[in-house]
Amino acid sequence: MHALWPALRQARSARAVSPELVALYDQRADVPVSTYADLFAQAHERIDVLVYAAVFLHEAYPRLNDLLRERAAEGCTVRIAIGDADSENVKQRGREERFGHGIESRCRLALLHYRPLLGVSGIEVRTHGTTLYNSLYRSDDQMLVNAHVWGVNAYGAPVWHLRRNSDGGIFDSYAESFNGVWEQATPVQEG
Repeated sequence: MHALWPALRQARSARAVSPELVALYDQRADVPVSTYADLFAQAHERIDVLVYAAVFLHEAYPRLNDLLRERAAEGCTVRIAIGDADSENVKQRGREERFGHGIESRCRLALLHYRPLLGVSGIEVRTHGTTLYNSLYRSDDQMLVNAHVWGVNAYGAPVWHLRRNSDGGIFDSYAESFNGVWEQATPVQEG
């Protein structure tokens, strides 16, 4: 085999566990909502959320907007990117999950939940129509990544908790993914 592919001889062996992996959950439903709240409460510099809807956050933690306002008042930048209910990618996701227009409705509901934060200094809400491969919940150098599985609602898909360990690692790949979506997302206007 090395005669055909000499680069394999020099390949590093795979690690059993990444030093960036803090925890792995079989499905999002296994992650206590307090984990998200605690993660955001610890943020000093940045909170980033990339989802289609994630209405479970507001439903299970009604103080979420208050927490985000508090973090922003302390100088934390808060960026929320939610799905554009009218985008073809959101509609396709609903078809794939056999959820009908449910995902579109949840995107609209998420926007209603975040609307009171519009105009708050340090907080910006945008909508995006991208294909969402993962939902991301970032707090400074920690992140919860909800990996999406075709045909499965996000609550049934795995989540890994990452902590940034070095430049160019797994954490940075997801952070760059967020930034790419954020750049093409549309700011939500007040009113």
